[in-house]
Amino acid sequence: MNNQKPQKPTLSGQRFKTRKRDEKERFDPTQFQDCIIQGLTETGTDLEAVAKFLDASGAKLDYRRYAETLFDILVAGGMLAPGGTLADDMTRTNVCVFAAQEDLETMQAFAQVFNKLIRRYKYLEKGFEDEVKKLLLFLKGFSESERNKLAMLTGILLANGTLNASILNSLYNENLVKEGVSAAFAVKLFKSWINEKDINAVAVSLRKVNMDNRLMELFPANKQSVEHFSKYFTEAGLKELSEYVRNQQTIGARKELQKELQEQMSRGDPFKDIILYVKEEMKKNNISEQTVVAIIWSSVMSTVEWNKKEELVAEQAIKHLKQYSPLLAAFTTQGQSELTLLLKIQEYCYDNIHFMKAFQKIVVLFYKAEVLSEEPILKWYKDAHLAKGKSVFLEQMKKFVEWLKNAEEGNQQLSSQVELVHVGNLSALMLVCEVGWGGVSLGTG
Repeated sequence: MNNQKPQKPTLSGQRFKTRKRDEKERFDPTQFQDCIIQGLTETGTDLEAVAKFLDASGAKLDYRRYAETLFDILVAGGMLAPGGTLADDMTRTNVCVFAAQEDLETMQAFAQVFNKLIRRYKYLEKGFEDEVKKLLLFLKGFSESERNKLAMLTGILLANGTLNASILNSLYNENLVKEGVSAAFAVKLFKSWINEKDINAVAVSLRKVNMDNRLMELFPANKQSVEHFSKYFTEAGLKELSEYVRNQQTIGARKELQKELQEQMSRGDPFKDIILYVKEEMKKNNISEQTVVAIIWSSVMSTVEWNKKEELVAEQAIKHLKQYSPLLAAFTTQGQSELTLLLKIQEYCYDNIHFMKAFQKIVVLFYKAEVLSEEPILKWYKDAHLAKGKSVFLEQMKKFVEWLKNAEEGNQQLSSQVELVHVGNLSALMLVCEVGWGGVSLGTG
């Protein structure tokens, strides 16, 4: 009988030893802080030397584990307690953002330190974004000078792409907004951001993170108006930002107007109600008649599923547009509005190939319905048309334009073509004018 126990399986293979140069020294945050502060103190205020020290130290110290401590020191000079204060018993360094001079050139130099550090140790990107978000929430705990420096630095880092604009979410903190800290910080931040780039680059960054329509949230609810925003930032020297927000607000209002218009049309609301609503929106949001007529045209054309056959779509379009002529006529009271509508019709007919042959028929319909008048049509034909489909549409309009020109000349001799018939004390004015070509007939009716 065999009393020997079966042997347990063992793992075999080569054991690798970690090379000493790859080993990270394990410290608690306080020890880590002491090492960083000592190194910074030795480099002094030479930021090139600071960058080299941080680059070399990353090979020995555990930046991944202590990223928050590292960035606290570089910004504030030591580890920050909740609320943004430095603990009294902690070692500090003056080689940091908050102890530096309060000017753009110095902050640009510090931005280079952060850029080099994060390019060298890519894993610090996320930790740095989290740090900045935290620092923004701590703004009330910093002095005005410290806030200004942080704002300038943040603007520069947003401009060069080190930071993502999503960090600005921290500025919408209720307490910061209520006490005016967010708006004041934003002034310095946007000034340095626009100084590095321009308002267009800022707009692109904000749009990427859906922040382009949220800037008014920097103010309390009772002050969230374009007028207040514009006044505040214009007086602070940021007129371009004020204009950008005003434009964004108008764009948002246009989108809302178009959405509501389409809903009203699909419900079959009376035109008088639609016209009243649109005019109120125009006044409230300072939207021009030219913009409105373009929105109405787009809305009208989007409410129908168009026939794919070219020979049928023209008839369908005329029937549909005749119904909406009174609505369009209410917003073509200016020559420029009529010209805008003509350009929109041209663009639509070019972009939707089945409508190419329907252009002239639509224009004639709108002329008869008094949506369009002679002068804008003649101007469009002469020099105000788009390049899109130019030759096709001008050829289509040739005979109609000739008729308009002749009619205009004829009107100047109207007195010789009028027959006055006197019946007792009554006078009747009789004029009959009927012209036809290519199946299209215009009459006094």
